Amino acid sequence: MNGAAPGRPVRHPCESRAALVRFAHPSERLFAALLEVHEIEWEYEPVEFALGWNDEGSPTSGFRPDFWLPDQGCFVELTTADQRLVTRKNAKIRRLRQLYPEVSLVIVYQRDFLALLARNGLDPLRHSAA
Repeated sequence: MNGAAPGRPVRHPCESRAALVRFAHPSERLFAALLEVHEIEWEYEPVEFALGWNDEGSPTSGFRPDFWLPDQGCFVELTTADQRLVTRKNAKIRRLRQLYPEVSLVIVYQRDFLALLARNGLDPLRHSAA
C-alpha cells in the first residue's frame, strides 16, 4: 500500500513544486515539502515590502517573507540562521509591522522549525550514508 488517498495519483517527491523551486536555504525547501504533504498551497517569496526610501522616493531597503499561504492569508518567515542574522532580521520584521500593520506574518524560529520536523517524523540531525 502506498499511503495515498483513494483516487489520488501518487507523485514522486522529485516532481513536487518544492523540488523545482530554487530556494535560498535548504530549510525553505523542507518547509515547502511539509506544506505540500499537508496540502497547503504556498508561494515562495512572491512580494517584497519596502522598508526604507531615499529622498527621491525609491526603495533603499526591503523585506521579502519566505512564503505566502494564500488560503491562510498570511506570510511565513523561517528564521533558522545564527543569532547575529536573526537580530538583523527581527529589526526588519519590527519595521515591517510598523509600516504594514495589516500584513499577517508568522515567524518560525529554529526551535519551532525543529519541533515541526519532529512532529512530522523527521530527524534533522540524522545524516544520510548515501
